[in-house]
Amino acid sequence: MSQSPELSPPDIAPQKPQASSPPPSYVKLAMRNMVRKGGKSLFHFGLTTAGLLGLLLGLAYLTR
Repeated sequence: MSQSPELSPPDIAPQKPQASSPPPSYVKLAMRNMVRKGGKSLFHFGLTTAGLLGLLLGLAYLTR
């Protein structure tokens, strides 16, 4: 399986901080990354939601 070229750089690419401002926080970097890869985040959120819903329904069926 080969990765596409746009996925090969690291997920978090910190920018060089300027002397007057502190480096960007990890929260800001994570939010920037989440916005940039929004489709993948939504897909994973949907999979997680479907899995948890299936697990809860399966347990409810087995323990009725």
